[in-house]
Parts: sequence; C-alpha cells; structure tokens
Amino acid sequence: MNKALAFWFEMVLWKRILIALVLGGVVGALVGDSIVNISWVGALFVRLIKMLIVPLVFVTLVSGVVSMHDPKRLGSIGGRAIILYLGTTLAAIAIGLVLAVIVRPGVGIDLSSASPAEFQAPIDLKDRLLSIVPVNPFAAFAQADLLAIIFFALLTGAGLLMIGEKGRPLAANFESATELMLKMTGLVMEFAPFGVFALVAVVMGTTGPQTFVYLFLLSIVVLVGCALQVFVTQVLLLKLLARLPVLPFLRGVREAQLVAFSTSSSSATLPASLSAAEHNLGIKPAVASSVLPLGATINMDGTALYVGVVTIFSTQAFGIPLDFSDYVLIGLTTTLVSVGTASVPSASLFLLAAVLESVGMSPAQTALVVGFILPFDRVLDMTRTVVNVTGDLCVATIVARWEGEIDTDIYKARPVE
Repeated sequence: MNKALAFWFEMVLWKRILIALVLGGVVGALVGDSIVNISWVGALFVRLIKMLIVPLVFVTLVSGVVSMHDPKRLGSIGGRAIILYLGTTLAAIAIGLVLAVIVRPGVGIDLSSASPAEFQAPIDLKDRLLSIVPVNPFAAFAQADLLAIIFFALLTGAGLLMIGEKGRPLAANFESATELMLKMTGLVMEFAPFGVFALVAVVMGTTGPQTFVYLFLLSIVVLVGCALQVFVTQVLLLKLLARLPVLPFLRGVREAQLVAFSTSSSSATLPASLSAAEHNLGIKPAVASSVLPLGATINMDGTALYVGVVTIFSTQAFGIPLDFSDYVLIGLTTTLVSVGTASVPSASLFLLAAVLESVGMSPAQTALVVGFILPFDRVLDMTRTVVNVTGDLCVATIVARWEGEIDTDIYKARPVE
C-alpha cells in the first residue's frame, strides 16, 4: 500500500490528472446516472480552487506590478496583452463562422421538440465598462468580481511603486503572500486527480457520448474549430511573434489544459495556469500575474468561436438568410459578448441573446436554441475552455518574450516525466 501511494505521488501531476480523466470517463459511462453520488468530490475540488482565486489574483497581481519597478511598464504589458487577446478572439470567430458556413450544421435541424430556456439579457457595453471600477472593493472581493479586483490590484501596485521607499515593507508583504498562495495552490492541486475523476465521471454518466449523436455536425464544427485555434492560430502566433519553439509550450500547458477540461471554467483554472506559467514556461511574475488574470476574464477564444458557430447554426435552423454585413456584425457582437462572458460552465449559451438579436432572431427563437443545446452543452464547454486557457498562456508567453520577462532555459527544459 505504501509503495502504491509513493508511486502515485511520485508521478508528475499532469499524468495523474490524465489517468483520472480517462478513468472518470470510463467509469461514468459504465455506471450511468447513479454516478452523481460522487459529484460532491468534484464540487469539493471546485470549491477548493475557487477559494484560492480572489486572494491569489489580488496578491500576485500587486506583487507582479511592484516587480516591474516602473509604472510605465504596466501600460506596455497590459496594452500588448489586450491587443493580442482581441486578435486571437477575432481569429477564433472567423474560424467558427467559416466552418459553420461550410459544414452547415443547422440545416435540417428540427427545434420544435426543444423546451424553451430562459437566457441572460445582454449587458449594455457602457454598464460593462463601468462595472470594472468597483464602488466598494470589499464587495468586489466578496462577489469574486475579477475585473473589479484586477482594477483595484493594478491601482494598489501602481501606488506602491509611486511612493517608493515608504511602500517597500508592504510590497515585501505582498511578495510573501504571493509565495504563500502559490504554495497553497500546489497543495490544492494534489487533490486535482480525484476532483477531475469525479467531474468527468458525472458528466459522462449523465450526458455521455450521445452529445455527439444528437448534435453531431455542430459538435464536429466546434471540435475542429477549437483544434484549428490552438494548433494553427495560437501556435503560429507563438512561433512568429515570440520566436520560441512550440513543443515546450504544448508540454508546459497540458496540466492547466486538463484542469480546464474537467472544470469548464477559466477562472477556476487560473491557479493551475499561474503555476504552469512560472514552473513550466519560465514566465516571470511581472507578466504572469498581470496577463493571466486579465485573460481569464476577457480572453474567451473558445467561447467566441462557439457563440459564432451557434449563431450560424441557429440562422440555418430557422432559415434566416445572411449577407456579408451580417457576418461582420456577428463578428463584432460576438467579440463584445465573449469579453463579458462569465468564466463558469455553459455561461456562453446564456449570452447568445445579443448576437442572435443582431441578426433579427426573436427572443422566443433564442430561447428554443438555448433549450435545444443546453442539455448537451457540457462536453463542448469543456473543450472550448481548454482553448480559452491555452490562449491565455500563449499570450502571456508572447508578452513575456517581448518584455524580457521569460526564462528561456526553464521554457525549453524538458519536464521530469
């Protein structure tokens, strides 16, 4: 027994997570609906990592800003990151729209049997921008409002830089708090294989492979689109803009990808992303702690691709004709919607209203679309979250390379297998 435990914990974490993921899928498929009895294990894992998110984002971001030593670098890093995030999102939307137009997954689909679902009303862009500035920072912490927390952390870090020597004792405390949170993240991640097993088993036991039977063409379009976004768009950007080999990156992000796949949440994967950035990719805190939390809240490559595909799917199902200007409008609206998407499972489905409304679809039709897809959405959501998280780490790597904040020896080193 002791030897088995020693063998298990000596195995690198990503392998343990992968084994748990495969076993969870097999066990869930064999056991069926009764597998929900172990759902509490997955829920416990998600609660553990969500417990870390707010303090981890705040202290690492403040510490990262202070480590820049110059407030001007904050604008440089943030500006470059935002431009890259918008670029990858637009690329994802283009891939999704082109594939959906070619494959035509909505043609012949009968939505009459679907039960209408309630959906979230689109958030006005002005309100979305205003919400970035918290009226009460403590309320933002309590509500886990990441964009507001990021804004407050950036101001705190910039303020510490500007007051110079007087701020150094507090800056040192933030540095110590960052080390503490990263250590706590490591401890929680040891539980990841058990949480992943339960999460995947429950999904497979309750929905199973029939997801791809009922929505075969839509599933194929989404999966192919996600693969193209990772292995063409993101890989090419890494190769062309960062001038770095691709294989070390793909090796370094797999642990975060597995957590993303099982949790279906970019924000819940953030602790794993920060760990992968520092230990596997050699990205220094000045970039990792500022770019990755930002990406977890505004960079939704997979979500943007998916919303674009479902929009075309919906117009095809209802026979709504589109011209070139409609596709441009879909692209722009989807970009705005994806930025405002909550990084929780299946959230993108409930933000379809703004995009579908832009092409003349009624609220009743939108409710039918959401009701039709929602029961089978989880597996597709797991896949697109992997794309989101990979995109975050890709942009962080590129920005770190541009800013000279990456240890290429760590990046290129082959991890212990």
